[in-house]
This record gives sequence, structure tokens and C-alpha cells, in this order.
Amino acid sequence: MDFFPHRHLLGIKGLNERDITGLLDLADEAVKISRQREKKTSTLRGLTQINLFFEASTRTQSSFELAGKRLGADVMNMSVGNSSVKKGETLIDTAMTLNAMHPDVLVVRHSSAGAAALLAQKVSCSVINAGDGQHEHPTQALLDALTIRRAKGKLSRIIVAICGDVLHSRVARSNILLLNQMGARVRVVAPATLLPSGIAEMGAEVYHSMEEGLKDADVVMMLRLQRERMAGAFVPSVREYFRYYGLDAEKLKAAKEDALVMHPGPMNRGVEIASEIADGPQSVIEQQVEMGVAVRMAVMEALLVSQHQGGLNNQGYGA
Repeated sequence: MDFFPHRHLLGIKGLNERDITGLLDLADEAVKISRQREKKTSTLRGLTQINLFFEASTRTQSSFELAGKRLGADVMNMSVGNSSVKKGETLIDTAMTLNAMHPDVLVVRHSSAGAAALLAQKVSCSVINAGDGQHEHPTQALLDALTIRRAKGKLSRIIVAICGDVLHSRVARSNILLLNQMGARVRVVAPATLLPSGIAEMGAEVYHSMEEGLKDADVVMMLRLQRERMAGAFVPSVREYFRYYGLDAEKLKAAKEDALVMHPGPMNRGVEIASEIADGPQSVIEQQVEMGVAVRMAVMEALLVSQHQGGLNNQGYGA
């Protein structure tokens, strides 16, 4: 891709259409590498990647680890659960300690919104946000976009219905920002209790009925019901939730015949999605996992190659 003008990837906010297209094009090349017998390249040879996960996520962490190794980087996974952070060390202390080790990229996942941006101010390497609270999860939105683009050939002028627990979802937020930037039409479908205030101002059409929200949709993106983030009764019961908002064959009929079915994982089968749909012919959930490695390879290559070319944008989300 052409020169990538950002030092960090803290969110989709701050990326323009050209930035996103460039990352997706680079990720397309990374897919080819991942499908070869010889998967290792020397693109990031000699560079160090530290995965700093304050929140457990086997899927995202393993995806970033594999991406770094395929690019030839030295990868370290920091087990925060067993570290001094548990003993009262602050996020800033951790950042300063890691910075002294001279990493080239820090991949951060944290339960607090803004944690990755705070770290980016304190370290001299690139920072990638692997999910911060209910704020953003940029690489998930990029891998979703790559999956859609490879299946549909475009991102503009398609209808994407994002369904379920939008309130607690950083995935939904990043996807809405990216899809709007790329010219897609975005709908959110959920009970009122699972929608954040001001969602319509973000550029999403709001629906409370799956039948209406899925009508003529090109893509149906289901979200996990995040019960661990719920302090009150957001839904009457899981059974009731599935009846009205779980994706089954009957509800899927409202979407286009060739509509893609997506889920960021991990799935609650029988809660937000029926097994026959998750494993059915319209599902691209496995492809999303494959695209995740490719997108993370693309992001790290774009950031680190640009970083070593100099002339970076040190402002805002591109930081």
C-alpha cells in the first residue's frame, strides 16, 4: 500500500476511506501468504511485538500472535493476570516498564475505554487497540469489512444489519464508523434496553423488530449477548431474547437470499444465533477468523513500515 500516515491504530475514528481501503488491500495480500505452505515472511524481522491483554481473549490474542510470527517479528505475550498489575501497579507504570524494553509495537486490550490511547501517549512504539471497554475494536471492524468485501465485491451501497447487544459492543461501534465511511447503509436491530443513546446520530437506522430490520439486508451481523457486562435486567430471559432477537431460519428469510451471516465470536448458540444458521451455507464466521489474521498482519506491516520511513502523523487517533 501507499504510505500509511498513522503511527497507532487506536480506533476506526480518524481513518479515512483511503486508509481503510489501503489496509484491506494489504490484508488481501496477507491472505495469500497465510494460504501458502511457507507462511513466514521477513517483513518485520528483528522487530518486537508485545501483546498486553488485561482482558482475556483467546481468539484475538492468538490471531495477533500468529500475525506477528508470520511477519517474522519476535512476539511476547504478557500474562497480566500473573503480573505486578495485580499487585497494584498502574497502567502507566506498566507502560513505562514495557517502553524500557524497546518494543516496536504494543497490542493492548483493556476493559476501560481510552486505555490504549493513554498508553500511546506514554510509549515510543506503535500501539494497536485490540479492544478498549465499550469504545472501539478497530481490527475486528476491518476483518469484518474484508470478509464482506471479498464475498460481495464492495462495501458501498450495501445494507448491513447489526443485531443484538449493541449497547455493550465496541465491535458494533467500530463497524458503524467503518461502514459509514465506506458508503454502506447501516441498521441496528435490538430491544430498546440494548441500544445506546444517540445511536442514530452515529449514522445507523434503528429497528426494534428483526423482521423489519433484516428486510432486504445484504449482511446480517449478530452480536454476542454480553451478560458479564450487564448489571441489571436488560432482557427478560435468554429464552425470551432468542424468541424475538435470536437469528433462526425464519427470521433470516427477511434478508436477501444471498445475505451473509456474521458473528464476531465467541457465539452463544441458541441465544443470539441458532446452530443451523451458524453452521449453514450463508455463514462466513470461519472466514472472519481467517481474515482476522490477515488484517492484523496488514495493520502491523502498515504501521511499522511507515514508522521506519518517518514523517508520521502524531495527532489524534492516527497519533
